[in-house]
Amino acid sequence: MNQATGLIVFGALAACAPGTGQIAHRHDFGESAISVLVFSKTTEFRHGSIKNGIAMIQQLGIGNDFSVDATEDSSLFTDENLANYQVVVFLSTSGTILDADQKAAFVRYIESGGGFVGIHSATDTEYDWVWYGQLVGTYFRVHPDIQPATVVIEDPSHPSTASLPALWMRTDEWYNFRTNPRGAVHVLAAMDESTYSGGDMGDHPISWCHDFDGGRAWYTALGHTEASYDEPLFQEHVLGGILSTAGRMAADCAAGGE
Repeated sequence: MNQATGLIVFGALAACAPGTGQIAHRHDFGESAISVLVFSKTTEFRHGSIKNGIAMIQQLGIGNDFSVDATEDSSLFTDENLANYQVVVFLSTSGTILDADQKAAFVRYIESGGGFVGIHSATDTEYDWVWYGQLVGTYFRVHPDIQPATVVIEDPSHPSTASLPALWMRTDEWYNFRTNPRGAVHVLAAMDESTYSGGDMGDHPISWCHDFDGGRAWYTALGHTEASYDEPLFQEHVLGGILSTAGRMAADCAAGGE
C-alpha cells in the first residue's frame, strides 16, 4: 500500500512472478504499456467476491504485462491521477461513489479517450447520474437466486468473447436490468432465459461494449460469485474486455452493430 495515495500497487512483469496455471493466456504488446486502475468502492451492497476480482486482475496483469493499481479512495479521481491509466475498472461498485468534482474528472478522462470496464454491480452504481448510466449502458433492477444458466455469445469475434463457447453454461447471479441497452450498445452476449428461472426481459443482453463520449466502455454482468474469478473462461472474458478497452486489441463496438 502506498500510504500517500491509498493505492495498492502491483508490478506486472511476468518474469517477476510465477504463473498460477489458471490465468488466461498471454498477450504481448511490445513497447505498449498499459496501466489499469481497479476501483471497488461501495456505499450500498458489498460483494464478498471483490477481493477475488482484485486478485484475478492482478494476476492477469502479471501474465500480460500490464500494471494494476487497486483502490477504494475516490479522492484519486482527479485529472492528474486518472491520466496515468488507460483503463479504469469499476469492480462490483455500488451506490453513490463519487462527488461532483470526482465525477467531472472522470467525464474528462473518458472524453480524452480513456477506457471504462464495468463488472457485475457496476450497474448498481450512481443511479442519479445520467451520464454514468449511458456509459455503463443501463442499471440493475432485480435478480433471481444464483443458479446455472446458458449465456449465448452474439459476437464471437470480440476479444472478450472469442475464447468462449457459443453456448456458455455457467453458474452466477443473473441480473435483470431497468432498460434493455440493445441499440445503444454493441451486445456481446445475452441470456437464454429458457435455461433458468427468474429472467424477465425476453431479449436479455448480459455483456456489451460501445464507444462513448470519446472513450471506450465494456461491461459484463457476470462475476457475483467468488468462484467466477477462478474460472479460466471468465478470466479470458474480463481480460479481453480490459485489453480491447485499452485499445491494445482491435474490437468493433459500434452500437447496434451486432
